[in-house]
Amino acid sequence: MSPVLAFKLVLLSLVVIIGLDLLAKRLRLPPAAAFLVGGIAMAFIPGLPDVELDPDLVLVVFLPPLLMDGAYFSVWDEFRRNLRGILMLAIGAVLFTTLVVGVAVHLVVPGLPWAACFALGAIVSPPDAVAAKAVLERVALPRRMMALLEGESLLNDASGLVLYRFAVAAALTGAFSIQHAAAEFVVLALGGVAVGVGVGVALIRVITVLTDEYLIITASVLPAWISYILGEWLEVSGVIATVTTGMMLGWHQHRVFSATTRIRGTAFWQMMVFLLEALVFLLIGLSLRGVIGRLGGTADAVAYLALPVTIVMVAVVLSRFVWVFATEALKPAWHRLLHRHQARPDWRSATIVSWAGMRGVVTLAIALALPEAMPGRDLILVAAFAVILVTVLVQGTTIGPLIGMFDVGKMKAGGGVVKLTEPQAWARLEKVQLDAIRPLVFDADGKLLHPRLWEQYNYRAQLTERFKDSVFPDEARSAHFAVVLAGLAAARAELLKMHRAGQLSDELLRHLEHDLDLQEVSSLHGSGGVGAG
Repeated sequence: MSPVLAFKLVLLSLVVIIGLDLLAKRLRLPPAAAFLVGGIAMAFIPGLPDVELDPDLVLVVFLPPLLMDGAYFSVWDEFRRNLRGILMLAIGAVLFTTLVVGVAVHLVVPGLPWAACFALGAIVSPPDAVAAKAVLERVALPRRMMALLEGESLLNDASGLVLYRFAVAAALTGAFSIQHAAAEFVVLALGGVAVGVGVGVALIRVITVLTDEYLIITASVLPAWISYILGEWLEVSGVIATVTTGMMLGWHQHRVFSATTRIRGTAFWQMMVFLLEALVFLLIGLSLRGVIGRLGGTADAVAYLALPVTIVMVAVVLSRFVWVFATEALKPAWHRLLHRHQARPDWRSATIVSWAGMRGVVTLAIALALPEAMPGRDLILVAAFAVILVTVLVQGTTIGPLIGMFDVGKMKAGGGVVKLTEPQAWARLEKVQLDAIRPLVFDADGKLLHPRLWEQYNYRAQLTERFKDSVFPDEARSAHFAVVLAGLAAARAELLKMHRAGQLSDELLRHLEHDLDLQEVSSLHGSGGVGAG
């Protein structure tokens, strides 16, 4: 495919994305499912060129920014509080699924080497961050469940990729050592964290030096790829490196970003992530024709691979149910061992977590990256695509009704610190704002300098009426908005103080911070302080 033709195909895809997203909203379907089906339909349009995905290019282009976005907006306090449950899913469930799928495939295809069977298991075992985010952001889940699923999707790709690497090496060489694999996994994980911390520290220092907003936004985007590529180049986990950098930036952005930078940067990120998510699912669907073509056509693929592929899909779904329900059943015993408050198994939540196992870009990219000499490569390719198709279309479209049927409700945040409600937080912020502007609206003799600031909206209305036929005095304008900005600065400092003390949830922090950002941008605009960049 020529570069010009590829560009035209991208433009066509963007047009199709708009139509599919509108269709998904009208039919109340997850957009990821609509994009995947749309890509499959486009794949068989006569005259369109075959789409051959370079797996390395897909991973390095799409995965880092989408991981960065998930990590940046992750709920840090919930992530930390539920770390054990996240690791049980991100590592334990991936290992268990790999084992179950490997055994199941070997039973129906006994001629396939064990290593190849486990390679297939490793490929389809990790739920995908892109697929999970595309589906879960449009359903209402309790905070703990959302933290578990989002945290799992950020970390499980690393464990799946490590298992895949060892299984492929064993299939091609016949050598495998559990001790060596476990030690290397630890090295990969710790190395990824180290790289992510290093890139994060460098990023924060660069941002504090820059003054141009567009340069700051650009500098905040590049580390997604830098941390991933650097991690892979150093032969550690690029996934964990990217997630670590994203979480560091998400933690420090309240301090290093200005209000206008945060608003503009968030809008840019949301637009970029939407396009990347849509394109990657569309490309997955478009790649189906090439996969089927390599297998000799749809009829041959179905005839020879229908049974083992069905077994793989059943094993993928059931193994997650078994693992989640087993860990949920053991929760009371675990709490007794740690002398914690007795917890009862929550089977409704366990069912939802079990059903929320959508696969996506990582599964297909890893399958396409298999060496040509890999035993059972055709079976692995078709099984990977089938698992993506079934989990996104079936699980992705039914998880919303499942949540509604179970009526899971809201869960308590837990923890030792009492969380403030939004009215309580606003009361604190308004008090510190009043305290901050008090010395600015009175002079040394106690004379009120800015009386209308106590009735701000009425004051602005009178000012516009008064000066509608003349120029508003710059000194009066500057004095007015200097007081407003001083109050906002005090409120912002108090907001961050409450969050760092554990009194505010991450969601409420972002909600209140967004309101303060809008007020600050409005005040800067009113004072003439907002420029182009």
